[in-house]
Amino acid sequence: MKRIWSLFAVLALLCALTIPALAAAGGTADAEPAVQTVSEEELARSEENTTKVRKIWAVAALIGVACFGGALGMAHSVAKAANNMAEQPEAAGQIRTSMMMGLVFIETVIIYALIIAILIIFVL
Repeated sequence: MKRIWSLFAVLALLCALTIPALAAAGGTADAEPAVQTVSEEELARSEENTTKVRKIWAVAALIGVACFGGALGMAHSVAKAANNMAEQPEAAGQIRTSMMMGLVFIETVIIYALIIAILIIFVL
């Protein structure tokens, strides 16, 4: 149970770290205007680049967590299935079918994470 709570804590931390990536890149309203020689066009470009870099880091964290969790889940299910097939060879067909269905569902979650990552990059 402790491992589950620590996993939830890590996922919550990663979600909290991706919030700035989706926020608008703006300054504070209270700051005094400083004398700058930067044109409005250059300022807009730098803010756009900052937002793109934040999106890239958010997507990298999302894909990293999804792939890491999926790989752990797949490894665990294949190990358990191989162990059960070794103990009960007569049920190997049913165990293999159940394992493959589980692997399909785990892979689906990883593909959904990839789709969300692509949406974050190109739509937001």
